[in-house]
Amino acid sequence: MTEALKIEQDGRLLRVTLNRKDCGTTDSMAAAMAEALLKAHETSDAVLLASAGADFCTGRVRDVPGPPAAEAYSRRPEYDGVFNSYKAIRNAQVPVIAALRGRAMGYGLAVAALCDVSFAADSATFNIPEINHNVMPTMVMSAVYDRMNRNAILRMAYSAEFITAQRALEYGIVSDVVPEAQLQAEVERFCQVVLARPRPAILGLKEYLRVAPRMDDQGAVDYARSLHSMVNTAAAMKKQAH
Repeated sequence: MTEALKIEQDGRLLRVTLNRKDCGTTDSMAAAMAEALLKAHETSDAVLLASAGADFCTGRVRDVPGPPAAEAYSRRPEYDGVFNSYKAIRNAQVPVIAALRGRAMGYGLAVAALCDVSFAADSATFNIPEINHNVMPTMVMSAVYDRMNRNAILRMAYSAEFITAQRALEYGIVSDVVPEAQLQAEVERFCQVVLARPRPAILGLKEYLRVAPRMDDQGAVDYARSLHSMVNTAAAMKKQAH
């Protein structure tokens, strides 16, 4: 797993790198990534997710020996690595930042959309290819249903066509599009910006946007009031900003 998924501590930044030669992501890689993300707050203030290859991720690769289970209830746990990785990105206590270049296909698109901040190279492309293989893309849809608008999801799911990074920005899959030659520098710069923020604010921002959208309007306001008071009275927030 250390070869396929590199996890490196760099100060208060946790670097998680997809490192398969074919740029796919196996179920066991997804499970290992989930474990790392859920523990990231113990050592880090942010996570940077990237790929060592030319493509960010060309999709899910099944790595369980033998054919899939024939019965639905037996087969369902085979997908836990993927679904748990989606959940881990949402529930990680620190922000997960993505650097995207090349192709982000299926699972790769889902991860890009789930990350808290995603930077895409202007040459990056995105698609949901499952229907080309007679597979219903509900795994991806479970990740993006609250990230992308309905029309965009269905347009991509039915067609399986690639879209540009600019279109991905319009669809809500990524946060920003930058020239490919500047991608690494811009991502590193942004990571340093995040790491310079007070830790209570780093945690509080992620927590609020994880929880508030599930509340009714009054609940979201009340939660904001409570979190505002809690975070802004933290000692770290009272240090003079530079």
